[in-house]
Amino acid sequence: MSTALKNQIETVELSIVTTMYRSTAFIAEFHRRASDAAASVASSYEIIFVNDGSPDDSLDRARALVEVDAHVRVIDLSRNFGHHRAIMIGLEHAHGSRVFLIDCDLEEDPLALPAFFAEMKRTQADVVYGVQPSRSGGLVRRLGGALFWFLFNLISEVRVTPNVLTSRLMTRRYINALLGFRERQLFLDGIFGLAGFSQIPMTVEKRARIDSSYTIRKRFYLLVNAITSFSSKPLVFVFYLGLSISITAGISMAVLIFNVLFFGGYLSGWPSLIVSIWLLGGLSIFCMGVIGIYVAKIFNESKQRPYAIIRQIYERND
Repeated sequence: MSTALKNQIETVELSIVTTMYRSTAFIAEFHRRASDAAASVASSYEIIFVNDGSPDDSLDRARALVEVDAHVRVIDLSRNFGHHRAIMIGLEHAHGSRVFLIDCDLEEDPLALPAFFAEMKRTQADVVYGVQPSRSGGLVRRLGGALFWFLFNLISEVRVTPNVLTSRLMTRRYINALLGFRERQLFLDGIFGLAGFSQIPMTVEKRARIDSSYTIRKRFYLLVNAITSFSSKPLVFVFYLGLSISITAGISMAVLIFNVLFFGGYLSGWPSLIVSIWLLGGLSIFCMGVIGIYVAKIFNESKQRPYAIIRQIYERND
């Protein structure tokens, strides 16, 4: 890397990082708002778009911005690797002494950036992150979100503020600490909290999209991944469940033998026997499934595969 480029990188005051997936309709307006917000708080800045294998023409729209705005950089991933992995790639390539992370779908307004800067200056925090005053969307989405955070904070060893948003302003030392995590099974909200430092929530309004790419299946997968990534309590639960079943079975056997020896009675009942078999069989399969998830995580982490593969980086040479 040339000395001139090194000096340029060191003097960038702010990086705005966002990811793209089916984002064609939002890129131009996001760029306009992000540019206005960045120019109002920083003398030098960059806007990094990470294309997470978007099937529409989001990449072409972002590449067109590179030609007219030297502040824009585009990182094109070789395929869709997932929102959280794309974010980590963007953070790895951010040069700013402060980094503002936000989605480009305009659910969270980039024009809120000056408020994040003001709060960081007032509190001297390393992170100012957005939180919804109340969950947006329909009844199912609100209840699902509330249940998600209740279960996560109930089981996890790391507590995360419910209704947390993607948008957050972070200092360089916090970003450097964050990049030290090399987990392949990512749940970023948990890692954000696990990194520590001084973190301050700030209320931010969010506009809910009807066509959100986070389906119920994806949300359930995210919950399972989040819990198994930040807590060993499910394994402890499996142990105590097996122990309680064994104790119950032992007591039942003792009662049955006592009844046969001293009272001559015999407990019969084919339906109850079948129900018991199905119940114990289902619990066994469930417990093996929980253990299997943890084993699969160990398997995936041991391979040390990269977060994502970068196909190409688009930026102005000047």
